[in-house]
Amino acid sequence: MRNEENLSNTHYSSHITPYLITGDSFTDSRGNLRFVNDFDFSDVKRFYQIENSSIDIVRAWQGHKTENKYFFVTSGSFIICCVKIDDLENPSKNLPVEKHILSADKSKILMVPAGYANGIKALEKGSKLIVFSSNSLEDAEDDDYRFDSNMWFDWENI
Repeated sequence: MRNEENLSNTHYSSHITPYLITGDSFTDSRGNLRFVNDFDFSDVKRFYQIENSSIDIVRAWQGHKTENKYFFVTSGSFIICCVKIDDLENPSKNLPVEKHILSADKSKILMVPAGYANGIKALEKGSKLIVFSSNSLEDAEDDDYRFDSNMWFDWENI
């Protein structure tokens, strides 16, 4: 399935490359409110939270042919890298890497469309990341492509 077909029925159908959805925050005497009002949940089937045990942990690379991912940092900060995969079975070693730093201080969601691999690394101890997914867990099991963590990016030299 081509990216355009997979995204054709979603709010993000015009974005077949990774895309930042920007929100904002509001603070008053009651506290702080963070929001991303332009995020459309119609593509989301499930979500999960990631908190690595150490800032040395790298979760890379996971690719998806049909699944869209949306990343939102709730605590700390993460570097999230994306690579458009040219061949899921035997990808090129020299693919360009898009790097995004997301932080809990800024209300942003990074949308990574189908056809991309992603990798993440926490930049601060205690960082937490919520990942929204367009596939059910059952469908995701048949759409999971793993690649060596050092294939496209040097995670040690951030």
